[in-house]
Amino acid sequence: MYFKSEVDSSVSRRVFWTVCGLGLTLLLGESLSRAATVLQPWVPLFKGVDYAVGTNTPGGGGFAQLQVAYFVRVDLTEPSIRLFASPRTPTNYSVNFQETRGYTTTNFLKMNDLQVAINANSFFRPGSGSSPPYLMPEGTNLNASGLVFSQGVLVSPQSSSEDCTAFIFTSNNVATFIPTNWPAGPTNGIHTAVSGLYAVLVNGVNVASNYLGLPGVAHGLQPRTVMGLSQDRRYLFLLAIDGRQGSLDYSEGAYDWQSAAWLLLAGAWDGVNMDGGGSTCLVAEDTTGLPIPLNRDNASLSSGRERTVGVHFGVYADPLPGFFNDVRTLPDDTSAVITWTTISPTTTQLRYGLTTTNLTFLSSSNSALVTNHSVLLTNLTPNTGYYFNALASTGPTQYVSSNYFLFTTNYVKTTELLAFADEWKYTVSNLDGTNWKTREYVDSAWEGAGAGLLWVDINGANGQIPVPLNTQMPEDPNNGFPYLTYYFRKHFNYTNQVAGAELQFVGHIDDGAVFYLNGAEIYRLRMPAAPTVINNGTGATANPCSGDATCADAFSLAGSLVTTNLLVGDNVIAVEVHNRSSASPDITFGLAATGTSPYVLQPQLSLAYSNNTITLGWNRNGFLLQQASAPTGPWDNVPGPVISSPFTTNVSGTTCFFRLAK
Repeated sequence: MYFKSEVDSSVSRRVFWTVCGLGLTLLLGESLSRAATVLQPWVPLFKGVDYAVGTNTPGGGGFAQLQVAYFVRVDLTEPSIRLFASPRTPTNYSVNFQETRGYTTTNFLKMNDLQVAINANSFFRPGSGSSPPYLMPEGTNLNASGLVFSQGVLVSPQSSSEDCTAFIFTSNNVATFIPTNWPAGPTNGIHTAVSGLYAVLVNGVNVASNYLGLPGVAHGLQPRTVMGLSQDRRYLFLLAIDGRQGSLDYSEGAYDWQSAAWLLLAGAWDGVNMDGGGSTCLVAEDTTGLPIPLNRDNASLSSGRERTVGVHFGVYADPLPGFFNDVRTLPDDTSAVITWTTISPTTTQLRYGLTTTNLTFLSSSNSALVTNHSVLLTNLTPNTGYYFNALASTGPTQYVSSNYFLFTTNYVKTTELLAFADEWKYTVSNLDGTNWKTREYVDSAWEGAGAGLLWVDINGANGQIPVPLNTQMPEDPNNGFPYLTYYFRKHFNYTNQVAGAELQFVGHIDDGAVFYLNGAEIYRLRMPAAPTVINNGTGATANPCSGDATCADAFSLAGSLVTTNLLVGDNVIAVEVHNRSSASPDITFGLAATGTSPYVLQPQLSLAYSNNTITLGWNRNGFLLQQASAPTGPWDNVPGPVISSPFTTNVSGTTCFFRLAK
């Protein structure tokens, strides 16, 4: 979304920019001072996906603004390319009300295992509430503007003239460009579709000159998210132009006609201004599977986080071919199978560790020279990321692959511990010096039980808070405002194992709070940081959201903080909620919580017989197939070893037993 911002042009225009893991480095400044508008050579990132950077230095016939443009070019004829748009929200889907879930571009790429992602449709709104949607927590249900299709499913129809310029793709990536999709056209045969604000390039003509001088921040000098298509529809272009860079001042943004000019320079024939401003974000995956921002989104620069966006567009692509290819990971909770191929026969071994600079563990080595490789890693930690690379040798020649990444699974069961509508005991008494946070404390003299959300507001109930306000608490009779501090307690029962447990909390809280579990402090929210002692007169350090509890606060706790303080059986969560000042007009408290705990998931081994052969299959990764002539053993590894399902062998005529082992 577009918002005005000032750029400080007094700072030297020079920045050194590196994309880690992609091997891309660009130096802007004196080295390009004699150039005007230049598109650097295309660099392959994935099969069918190339990357290039465009730079403009004012003068010499170029634009009047300093600009950096980041391009991704997608070859739609490459068979491995698949396109993806934001899917429907999995819960409470409602057309034109709750259609998608909002995420940052980085997390959209991670969650969907994409290789490239960019923000798409410009306008999106929450189904309820007044907070700017880009500030809402990730996972919030949002209403998207304009046409959106994801994997053949209609997500958002074209319901108005807003975001009415559409890119439409069939399941085999045949592209169609619709400059004006209002009134809405037919939707049959659509597999993927996203929409933008307005066309800037139509049939090779820069139509954005029509927007010069028009009112509205969208037509001003802005960061830009732009998409385009080549005339033959072979190439799809994703473009991010940076702006609003504050003291960095390495890219000032672009006008509409300049966005179209960049597309023409890259080889596009049609193009759309999709969005811009603080939402402009183009992300690619590196070889370890981690997302790397290609541009500098100004929201992260100004606020420290990417914006939540309602609609994204992404690309699935295969890795570029090399000596090591087809690397696949099959992680389990404490083990993982990694397979890969090499273009010539080599030995097999893996090096792995918790960081790229600490690959200190080695798998066993297989000296057989093969082109299809597999390794079983064991004794891994659940819910943990590991980096690895493949080692290979043939004679005196040794090879090392790029770094890759896997994440072990964590089989957990989830239990609801607290719900927003649960009842709490509460009091406004000054409890400094008492043991009110402990499980043994007697709170029978407190008010309640009051159902959440609990609130005080001198202006009446706030209808913008998305969770019901159920219990109105008393004001301070001395000034007619809420008390500075309110205290809350609630018992809950926990029945799962504590080892490996994790607690997730979501609250609607105005203004700040301190949380305690069985007497131990576990979290501070908008309160002075430790070691500051919190007392009844301590004020919160900030307001939530836009000043009210209209958006949620979420945090998770794990490790010793949980295992030391959580009990099997009865527990007490205690919370003290603080206003920012004694003249604050409102205070709100509501809390929901879930607990997750690990459990052991046993594999299932199946056997099928056909034509004098048996086929063994199993439904979990990370196991080794073993055999014996009797159920009591001795057990031996099936030659190979065999670490992936299925396995087929001839019937030998002798009795044989099989099992899976770690």
